[in-house]
Amino acid sequence: MKTILSGIQSSGKLHLGNYFGALRQHIQMQEEGDAFYFIANYHSLTSINDGEEIYQNTIDVALDYLALGLDPNKATFFAQSDVPQHAELAWILGTFCPVSLMEKGVAYKDKVAQGLNPNIGLFTYPILQAADILMYNADLVPVGQDQKQNIEICRDLAGKFNHNYGDEYLKLPEPHILESVAVVPGVDGQKMSKSYGNTIGIFDEGKELKKKVMSIQTDSTPLDEPKDPESCNVFALIKLFADEEKKNEIAEKYRAGGYGYGHAKNELLGMIEEYFAEARERRKELSQDLDTVRDILREGGKKARERAEEVMEPVREATGLFKTYDFTS
Repeated sequence: MKTILSGIQSSGKLHLGNYFGALRQHIQMQEEGDAFYFIANYHSLTSINDGEEIYQNTIDVALDYLALGLDPNKATFFAQSDVPQHAELAWILGTFCPVSLMEKGVAYKDKVAQGLNPNIGLFTYPILQAADILMYNADLVPVGQDQKQNIEICRDLAGKFNHNYGDEYLKLPEPHILESVAVVPGVDGQKMSKSYGNTIGIFDEGKELKKKVMSIQTDSTPLDEPKDPESCNVFALIKLFADEEKKNEIAEKYRAGGYGYGHAKNELLGMIEEYFAEARERRKELSQDLDTVRDILREGGKKARERAEEVMEPVREATGLFKTYDFTS
């Protein structure tokens, strides 16, 4: 079985972009291999320094995953901070990483451009991400197109380490990029992102959901005139939820005229409510039993630590390091 590895930051409420770009694929792929999915709360520290917020976000991400269908009996699901070997391997890899390699990081430059504080953690983010991946001998890493460079950095660091110590201690992973996943637009037409404040939450409901859907930016074409569905932010979101027949039906309404953006927004609102209805109820039930959620993360962390030690023991031996603390206990 191939090992599948991916993580998602606990830096705020998960949104439709997270779902269609990552979570949906993660849940599907738990049937296809030995899956390790983690909540990247170490990474979240690059943008959040409030401990209570980090903790609550970690629990919220766990609730979201479990409500949407992640099965802890099929996938190892854990919090990154429950596996200290991630930070240990990141430090070791950092000693093989030229500063110039980090300076080329597109993701770093993009985040700084979005207004994030350019701290060292953000600068060296790809090194910790490489450790996350290499820790489990991952074969496939499902990521968005924007993370392709970071996977290349991961492969480069693993190659440098292996070459230096003369053996394949770290397995070079392959990115699993779904070309068919379009960029999910936010309410302002830009890529949906917490950084832009333009998101629609997966589990938004009621007045909050309606307000966000109705605020999606559109052009000023009058109600009676024909419209181009392919240039409309509302239709771009409708396509994520509707089957082929429904998409064609709504597209024809756009082109025929007499169909306003308000009509389209109401259709989208109904689709979102229906699509996540069962998961929304499951999440409410799970939120009343947080002990079970914490137990799932605790058990996942234990399994992940055991797997991580299989990689770290030969790495420590190769580098001449040793440990006195048993991370697996």
